[in-house]
Amino acid sequence: QVQLQESGPGLVKPTQTLTLTCTVSGDSITASGSRWMWIRQAPGKELEWIGYIPYTGTTTINPSLKSRTSISRNTSKNQFTLDLTSVTPEDTAVYYCARATPGWRLDYWGQGTQVTVSS
Repeated sequence: QVQLQESGPGLVKPTQTLTLTCTVSGDSITASGSRWMWIRQAPGKELEWIGYIPYTGTTTINPSLKSRTSISRNTSKNQFTLDLTSVTPEDTAVYYCARATPGWRLDYWGQGTQVTVSS
């Protein structure tokens, strides 16, 4: 059973950096063909993909967020991490991590974590 669990602060002040970590169990983040994604959903809006880190370790970031976003991993802990800099209230959302199959089906999701950007 693959499980993903997001962790991080629920409240971040504007201009600060948001850091979220996804801990994976039941699969390896270096398993061939796997992709590990960050996705968010702001209130009243559709899901937005933030970026992903595949088993190769080379990340891809949504161009709309590229200047503020990085994704990294700790293979020894089987975790991957999202860093989003210079946050604004518009970054308030539920943040999810998920696994994408080689065919781009998102088959496992974390439960999501609410992040609020407010002073």
